[in-house]
Amino acid sequence: MVSRYCVNSLSWSNAQRHPCPLLSYSSCKSSSVKSFPVLASATIAISETQGSDFLHVNRVQPKVISSEGDVINNLDKLKENARRFLMTASNPTTRMKLVDMIQRLGLGYMFEEEIKTILQTLVHGQPDDDLYTTALRFRVLRNNDLHPSPDVFGAFMDANGKFDESLAEDIEGLLSLYEASYLGANGEHVLSQAKEFTTTHLKNSVSRLTQTLREKVMQSFELPRHMRMARLETRRYIEEYGNDIDHTPLLLELAKLEYNQVQSLHQMEIGELRRWWRHLGLASKLPFARDRPLECFLWTVGLLPEPKYSTIRIELAKTISILLVIDDIFDTYGTYDDLMLFTKAIQRWDLEEIEQLPEYMKICYMALYNTTNEICFVVRKHHGLSVLPYLRKTWIDIVEAFMVEVEWVKRGHPPNLKEYIDNGVTSAGTYMALVHIFFLIGEGVTHENMRYLLHSYPHFFSDAGKILRLWDDLGTSKEEQERGDVASSIQLLMQEKNITSDEDGRKQIMQLIQTSWKGLNEALVAPNIFPLSIIKVALNMSRASQVVYQHDDDNSYFSSVDVHTRSLFFTPIDM
Repeated sequence: MVSRYCVNSLSWSNAQRHPCPLLSYSSCKSSSVKSFPVLASATIAISETQGSDFLHVNRVQPKVISSEGDVINNLDKLKENARRFLMTASNPTTRMKLVDMIQRLGLGYMFEEEIKTILQTLVHGQPDDDLYTTALRFRVLRNNDLHPSPDVFGAFMDANGKFDESLAEDIEGLLSLYEASYLGANGEHVLSQAKEFTTTHLKNSVSRLTQTLREKVMQSFELPRHMRMARLETRRYIEEYGNDIDHTPLLLELAKLEYNQVQSLHQMEIGELRRWWRHLGLASKLPFARDRPLECFLWTVGLLPEPKYSTIRIELAKTISILLVIDDIFDTYGTYDDLMLFTKAIQRWDLEEIEQLPEYMKICYMALYNTTNEICFVVRKHHGLSVLPYLRKTWIDIVEAFMVEVEWVKRGHPPNLKEYIDNGVTSAGTYMALVHIFFLIGEGVTHENMRYLLHSYPHFFSDAGKILRLWDDLGTSKEEQERGDVASSIQLLMQEKNITSDEDGRKQIMQLIQTSWKGLNEALVAPNIFPLSIIKVALNMSRASQVVYQHDDDNSYFSSVDVHTRSLFFTPIDM
């Protein structure tokens, strides 16, 4: 979420914004919606300009097309019909496909209990299940807090423990197994073998596939389903599903209506965030600070896509907005002595400390102090928890990580790769965001995991942070590297391993990312003192990192964010 490393006149610049050619969501451009209300108080427009304030939220005149009540009534009827459709499907494979389809269409939260009931009946496969069905069941079950063993794929292996070469002609089965392999955890060698086997045979088959199947294979190569950001993937899949001649009109209509309904909710949330940001006044009082609340909100939708998390998205967007301002203070504006004072003030968390700070730091300190206390009030009100020590710790950790980076620059002593990544996980805002979300959700909070957070962070937090940090570094432009501005994980790895090829360095960074993904996947299946809800948020953080930071050589990070915000928040889907 936060990219770093240029402090005042010092030369340590950040490894920013990455160009890996992944699955593009920029083609999702439906322009108008029929029979759907646009809420007058929530209509927002995006500025075309770029720069420190490239995303503004400005009020425009809404076009109200129909009443909100009509839409809600229609939505309720469609939900009930879809529920009956789901529960009356008799064939096990058909029911599994329906669950997968409904979740990809963004409707899973509407039918949580029904899906749980169905999946409990599908835990055990049938002896005659083919590769496609077995892999689909594995992926869907593991995505839904059930823990199938990779041993189910033993039926498709030969006497030597290798996948049977006769499977090479089963393209649908190979693709299903390829997708399932990305849910592999540490030590699940069968899934690593499955990934290698399917990748080889799918690549060899691409040239002779039908156009539709070839597109599916290439999309999976570019970005496997397990790594896609939920709401962006929902939009993309709705349009793909609508072009399928076998689609179910009932589900398609419900998915479109739900998407537009949630988009309207997001507009209301953005309106509230906009009012808070203007009232806070940081952008007007601190002209050096980044004015990008909409970008911050995009991250919150990536982490918390379900409509029920509306309040949490708003509160989280506030913290990320303030984090960007603090990052700018350390990155471009603060002197070394001022930064030391600011760090000590955060460590002591005492309003008397602000008297020692310069005026611009006082403004930022008060914004952080008050916003954190407001979030503590929200948590206490909804969950009865006193969480100030935990939230305060995350901010102390962040500014201390920022100071570590400042010291690296001041002393001219770049870190080794491990130091860089470990510190970068903290300075990127990983722990701050996940701890705030954990308490704002308030689910599965125990004395045990609260005590743990006072002293450390769970491994899956760190894995999500590593993925965030490394994807950010993969976005370093070639021009920045040629200027010698950047000392990122890529360059540090190349130096430590005597790698001369930038391409080889990037490949090894990708391997580190895959290792962290296995750690995240392990949290899905291993015993954990933290609840599944926060594990899923960590997974979503990694998905958002991969998608938000992706852009091709002709586009920047800001262009990528602009495309995604337009698609998610301001361009409804045609009904």
